[in-house]
Amino acid sequence: MSPSTIGALGIVVLVLLFLLRVPVAFAMGFMGFVGFSYLTSLSAGMDMIAIDMFQVFSSFNLTVVPMFVLMGCIAFRIGMSKRIFDASYVVLGNMRGGLTIASILGSAAFSAICGSTNATAAAMGTVALPQMKRYNYDDSLATGCVASAGTLGILIPPSALLIIYGIITEQSIGKLFVAGILPGLLLAFAFIVTIFIICSRNPLLGPPGPATTFQDKIKTFPALMEVIIIFVIVLGGLMTGWFSATQAGAAGAGAVALLGLVRRNLALRNLIEAAEDTLFITCMVMFVIFGATLFGRFMAVTQIPFMLSSWVGHLPLPPAFIMVLIVLIHIIGGCFMDGLAMIMLTVPILFPTVIALGYDPIWFGVIITLIVEMGAITPPVGINVYVIKGIAPDVPLEKIFKGIFPFLYALIVVTIILIVFPKIATFLPGFITY
Repeated sequence: MSPSTIGALGIVVLVLLFLLRVPVAFAMGFMGFVGFSYLTSLSAGMDMIAIDMFQVFSSFNLTVVPMFVLMGCIAFRIGMSKRIFDASYVVLGNMRGGLTIASILGSAAFSAICGSTNATAAAMGTVALPQMKRYNYDDSLATGCVASAGTLGILIPPSALLIIYGIITEQSIGKLFVAGILPGLLLAFAFIVTIFIICSRNPLLGPPGPATTFQDKIKTFPALMEVIIIFVIVLGGLMTGWFSATQAGAAGAGAVALLGLVRRNLALRNLIEAAEDTLFITCMVMFVIFGATLFGRFMAVTQIPFMLSSWVGHLPLPPAFIMVLIVLIHIIGGCFMDGLAMIMLTVPILFPTVIALGYDPIWFGVIITLIVEMGAITPPVGINVYVIKGIAPDVPLEKIFKGIFPFLYALIVVTIILIVFPKIATFLPGFITY
């Protein structure tokens, strides 16, 4: 068989391993080693493992991962997610559908200090779902809203997927973070509009909560200011060039820890648990990158990325149509594959083509991140749905999936808007000169 045929077979086997729920890192690493060794030699394959393992685990660029993960883990352990939701609830809870809107805004705010979609969904679900149950919110709307709001955690900076995309494509992580701000806010607004439409059609789905006084609303200001201050420290430092991406993550983690000390809710046990969570998540991410690196070596030997790039680049189709095809591939693939796995598999292959077509790499990173995150709420993978199912075991799984579809339509609309108006993603990064 030719190298390209072996490469295509390797991709098919890799997808099958994903569907069999083999961990992403092991599936990609295994196929990369076997395919590379088959096309070269076993000795070359063993050397590749040793060299790539050292390069990945000693890479300074990857130090950005534990810093931002630590920031989110400490924030969760000191109860910031609960304070953020409570503040949003006091301000908006008396509106029709107000608790779901509070969940969206709370998720958006928590996303500014947490780069994980699953963590955002879990944090908001834990504090928001009991309140919505208390005020007789429809189970489908409540669970679907919180599961979907988790996708804000991977778009509004800091974002774990944008970090990985930046490392793969050698793009500025600072610019990618800044590029996610406006699209993330646009997505949050689209979710809120979706809730208004749903509750206008059937007010019983999201009845209003108790009214609060103006003084009560003023008291929520400190909780919101905490998030704003940390967000300004991290993103302000990145935009002004005061911090590198790693330093920004470290500054953010330090600021959150200091906040916990000031509030006297950062016990030694909280700090140890946050460190353990950070270690676990960081090791997972680094092993995924290592596995993807091995698979990338295999793909390079097969020449498939170069042949595909050349073929797509010479198609008698306008660039916009080719981009639509790329988007559809990722939407379908995201239904069966974890977002991180999807990016690690497709971006190294398609990125040269996207650049050759004249698209902005920063904009493409935001688009791909947004698209693959649709898979976090769509069946059969839908990891956020299973996270919410764990928090609300009494709600049938099919009811949660039913609740996400209005928000999925909002995700699709926002994606179309970003494709038609790419400046939404590239405007703010234009102010970064380094």
